[in-house]
Parts: sequence; structure tokens; C-alpha cells
Amino acid sequence: MLKKGLNFLLENSIILITGAFAGLIWANVNHESYEHLLHFELFRNSLIGYPLHDVAEAAHGMRVINVHFLVNDILMAFFFAIAGKEVWEATLPGGPLSNPKRAAVPLISAVGGMAGPAAIYLIGAHLIGQYDQISNGWAIPCATDIAFSYLIARLIFGVSHPAVPFLLLLAIADDALGLLIIAIFYPSEEVKLVWMLLPVLAVIIGMIMHKRRVHSFWPYLLIPGALSWFGFAFAGLHPSLGLLPIIPTLPHAHVDKGLFNWEEMNQHDTLNRFEHFWKNPVEIILGLFGLLNAGVVFGAIGEPTYLVLIGLLLGKPIGIWFTGMFTGKTLKFGLPDGLSSKDLFVLGNAAAIGFTVALFVSTVAFKPGDIQDAAKMGALFSFGAVFTTFIAAKLMGTKKVD
Repeated sequence: MLKKGLNFLLENSIILITGAFAGLIWANVNHESYEHLLHFELFRNSLIGYPLHDVAEAAHGMRVINVHFLVNDILMAFFFAIAGKEVWEATLPGGPLSNPKRAAVPLISAVGGMAGPAAIYLIGAHLIGQYDQISNGWAIPCATDIAFSYLIARLIFGVSHPAVPFLLLLAIADDALGLLIIAIFYPSEEVKLVWMLLPVLAVIIGMIMHKRRVHSFWPYLLIPGALSWFGFAFAGLHPSLGLLPIIPTLPHAHVDKGLFNWEEMNQHDTLNRFEHFWKNPVEIILGLFGLLNAGVVFGAIGEPTYLVLIGLLLGKPIGIWFTGMFTGKTLKFGLPDGLSSKDLFVLGNAAAIGFTVALFVSTVAFKPGDIQDAAKMGALFSFGAVFTTFIAAKLMGTKKVD
């Protein structure tokens, strides 16, 4: 019973929610001690970490690895690796994204679900006269939190409704595009592309290991994985994406039971053993991420809060519905059997929960300060999409299919 209870907590991301609320409360009760935790130094070095504020030491190239860097830049690499694993599997033969016609509608809907929020955010920033100050946050409302959106969709539609796999396809495409956006538009420092030769070398080494039938995932992490991570860090790209290039090199059984289907834990290939080992630790990592990134004072609410929130709650469902209907009906690709235009609008509301990835993009889009905190509040408030989704389902007469 205890094991089942623990699995429930882990699989439904309660740890992430708990961490986020703990950070929010802590920051508002004792902001000074919260900031002390964020910036607590683990060690200094001249290779990786955040640049020091001390001018003299910074001039000597010294950097600091603090608690925030450990979680956001190192440990979160395992979260993005698991997300990347799902993207990779979905594109393999037999995977849900391997059939162009089947994948076209959710893929294009994902683009619409990102374009809509981004347009609302940028237009809003221009209208309030703060385009130069806050426009860099345009990608924050583009995010969809797969875990929470999936949970809400299952509660509303039931496990057998075609809206659920459609939402998962849309969300995984959203994640893939989101990773590209972070890599291209949000470098952590000045980009030095020559260092990206290290991830290229890492992929080559991974392919050689694959060919030589290295079945443990640890050598892949310790050699090509570390090499790729350092390549991203030295290149000025966000190192949390550093494990993504090596994921396709891990041996895989090419059996995909569906997006985030934990029955794959029974598969004994290297890639699924990697996910099996890291799934629960990643839940803990996400809890720490929530703790260290959701801690903003309530007074931080500002223009970016409203723009992120409106972009998600309004831009997401409209963008998904419009592009989905255009692709499915006008371009004649067709919606899945049993999925109506009303269902499409409801699942668009479910996709408006940005939370995890929206919080992450907030931290890379803006420097620490009032604007970043205001944007984070918008990401946190996107939980309001839970209520708008249930309201939309009620108004649209959604039928649950178990």
C-alpha cells in the first residue's frame, strides 16, 4: 500500500507541486533566507557555473556553482533527457509521429498553440509600451506541461477518448519545439559554436558504443553524455539540454507502447532502463526545481504576469482550435474519429497549463529581478487553466469515455 501511494505521488507530480508551493510560501515568509538558499555556493572554478559578481575574480575567469546552477543547469538535464527520449521514440517506425498524415493535425496544432500565445504576448507588450523591456519573454506562454495537461484531460475525457492521445501528440511536439526555442533563442551566454563540436564528437562516440553493443546506460552518460553537456556549457547554450544529442545513440528495442506509458519499464533495452532508473529521481529533481524557481513574492505581479497568463489561457486554446480545424477540415487531413471541434477546444484549454517548462523559460528569458518574478507568477497562475478546462468541458457538453 505504501509503495502504491508513493507511486501515485510520483506519477502525478505531487512532489513538483509541493516544491513549487513550498518555494512560494518560503519566499513570502522569509525572502532573505530563500535567496540565501538559491545562491548558496558549492564551489568555485574557472570552467563552468555562473559568472561571479565580484569584478576582480570574474576578471580571472572564476565562476561559481551554486544550488540554483546545480538544479537548473545540471540536474534538469535528466528531465529534458527523458522528455527527449519520448520525442525520439515517437518518431521511430510505428511511433505516433512516424505517420505524417496521422501526426499532421496535432503537429500543426502544436505550432498554432505556440504561435497564438507568442503573438498575444508580443502584441500586448507593444500596446503597453514595454516591448523593449519584456518582449524577450514571448516563449514563456508557448509551453505546455505534459504531465498536468494529460492528467486533466484524462479526468475530463476518460482514458479511451481520442482527445487524450491527440493531446499527448500535441504536447510532445510542443516540448520538441520548446527545446529548439530554448537552444536557439535563449543562450546562457555569448554563443561560441565551435564548442558544439563536442556534442558532435559525443554522438560519434555514442554510435561506436552502440555498435560495440554497450548495453549499460552509465557509460553513455559518463563519456559521451558528459562530453555533450560540457560542449553546451562552453558554447554558451543552456547546458540542461546537453544530454539530448546522445539519446538516439542509446540502444532501443523499437517498441513504443505510447507516450509516457510506464509499461515500457518492463522493456530491458538500454534506453528504457535509463528511463526506468531516472524517472523517480527526476520527480525529486522537479520538486527541487519547483522549490528553487517558484519562490516569488506576491507583490511581483506585473505586466509580464498578465501577458503570460492571457497568452496561455486565451492564446493556447484559440491557436490550437484554429490550426487544428484548418488542418483537419479545410486541408482535409481529418480529425481523429470521435474527436469533435468542441473536444478540440476543450483539450486546447487543458494544454494551457504551462507550469514546469514555462517556469524554466522564465528563468532563461529574463535576468533575476522584478520582470523575471512577474513572468514566473504568470507561469504559476497558469494552473487556472484547470478551472477553465472544466468550465469549457461543461459548456461544450463533453462526454467522458472510460
